[in-house]
Amino acid sequence: MSAEGHIKEFPIPTFPSLGVSGIPADLDVTKVAAEWFDSFTSVFQRGDVEGVASLFIPVSHWRDMLALTWDFRSFHGIDLIRQFLTDRLVGTQVSGFKINHEFTQLQRPYDDIAWIKIHFDFETDVGLASGIVRIVPQPNNAPWKAHVMFTNLENFKDFPEQCGTLRNEAPNHGLWSSQRAQSLKFENEEPTVLIIGAGHSGLDLAARLKVLNVRTVCIDRNPRVGDNWRNRYDALCLHDPVWYDHMPFIPFPATWPVYTPARKLANWLEHYAEAMELDVWTSSTVKSARKNAAGTWDVVVERDGVERVFNPHHVVFATGIGANEGRTPVMPGMEDFKGQILHSTKHKTALDHAGKKVVIIGACTSAHDIAIDYYRHGVDITMFQRSSTHVFTVKKGWKHMVGDTYWEGGPPTDVADRITASYPHYMAIELSRRRAKLIAEDDKELLDGLHSVGFRTNSGLLEAGSSLLPWNRAGGYYIDVGASQMIIDGKIKLKNDSQIKNFDATGICFENGSHLDADVVVFATGLSECRDAIKYLCGEEIGSKCKKIWGLDQEGEIYGAWRDIGVDGLWYMTGNYAYSRFHSKHVALQIKAMEEGIFGTRYQSAETI
Repeated sequence: MSAEGHIKEFPIPTFPSLGVSGIPADLDVTKVAAEWFDSFTSVFQRGDVEGVASLFIPVSHWRDMLALTWDFRSFHGIDLIRQFLTDRLVGTQVSGFKINHEFTQLQRPYDDIAWIKIHFDFETDVGLASGIVRIVPQPNNAPWKAHVMFTNLENFKDFPEQCGTLRNEAPNHGLWSSQRAQSLKFENEEPTVLIIGAGHSGLDLAARLKVLNVRTVCIDRNPRVGDNWRNRYDALCLHDPVWYDHMPFIPFPATWPVYTPARKLANWLEHYAEAMELDVWTSSTVKSARKNAAGTWDVVVERDGVERVFNPHHVVFATGIGANEGRTPVMPGMEDFKGQILHSTKHKTALDHAGKKVVIIGACTSAHDIAIDYYRHGVDITMFQRSSTHVFTVKKGWKHMVGDTYWEGGPPTDVADRITASYPHYMAIELSRRRAKLIAEDDKELLDGLHSVGFRTNSGLLEAGSSLLPWNRAGGYYIDVGASQMIIDGKIKLKNDSQIKNFDATGICFENGSHLDADVVVFATGLSECRDAIKYLCGEEIGSKCKKIWGLDQEGEIYGAWRDIGVDGLWYMTGNYAYSRFHSKHVALQIKAMEEGIFGTRYQSAETI
């Protein structure tokens, strides 16, 4: 089965599909929203499954994150929604529904689509939750019905985050330094959670756990927090805009550049860990992590030549996709090559290869960034493109993609995160396809230029642009910041007229008989499988019990990350800055609930059990 084989598409609620010609010019949005919401809360709170179902259109969707399922679930179609409600509605003890008028509004994403987006809050038996529902018009002026619902656990009633009005109010005269030093030592105490890795994912989760009063230590092999960015190739810069990349509790300052250089970001991570008073052991290596007879973990950590065994209840891998270990294909003749072969994860600076002929194998983000660096430092650089690449520009693409959520003047970041999550991946494919066409039209001049020199592009999985590629393939695209024009101008040379046959002593031989001389070959070919790092530290037995991590499941949820992966007390925390910021709270809430004995029963799909 291809990577796309299990992906399901659903129609979007256009006016023709709904049997309406449009919406009234004098539509009272507040009144329509209140009427639907009042009907919904009435039937939902009394456990009336059919009553709830009657308020949804047949091709509708419900996505839940922990609030009602203690899992990440997306139910597509009224039949699956009805089954979900039948299984979970009775006994859920929901209450306290309240509409949020500030963010409730009529939206017209396209000329043939209109919906009213309703934000609301509610309570479960143990938690405070939020919801977003989009309702659409019906024929003959009938009451509007729901097209997509999103429900999300936000906090616990009895264990609120210790921030804002609940922050520490006690003065601290002369004790802070010694208290911080003592906290870092973990003398005569064990952390409840041990996080492997102190990059942004590990720090996000550590911060979330700290405000929930869960003792946590991060273990990082680097000498300084931020070295995971500081030590990567010098040309590295985030391609996501600043509004998309804030971290929990401490947003970037208003003076921060839109696109963050890696070394600047590295310093921010170090500052963040200090400001949030996170307990991070640097220059420390996790040697092994094994389950013990008590049901906790024995984690061996080496620091300054001394080993310590921690016994946390939870171990979290926050080591990135594939633990940032490169995936290098094995090709015939590599052992005969007289030059240097390395993966992009090991590349540092173009100056390391001054005066050399360099070939980059791969044509996505890392390949382009590194190629720019080589060209700017006068290195002879050729990019070998194995297959087509989805390309869009930062200048024009991002505003189409996140301009109404993550941009200057947009909603608060936590609200933007909920809005983004309220579109189930598979429900939004057609919307993404439309957006991708608009981006391609705006980028037409650049794309035509690439095609004129033979660079192959595509429109993303199912022609949906970049919307599915990060979650299903963790790559396959390039957000252009200048390399595309360099390819068009011939500054970065291109080779893609044949596949590689083998290496020889002086370079690469191709199936069409051509040859490419090279002194250095850089593989920008992606990262290893996430479970490899778990197997390495936890052993084959634990690793073999782990479910798949990353990629989209049958419902369109991401496998493994931030949720149950098949081993009690083991978690995988990963994602870009936005996903890590949002889902670190979900991981923290699950851990806190388990520690306090209030965790419910997961409502898992047959695929993820």
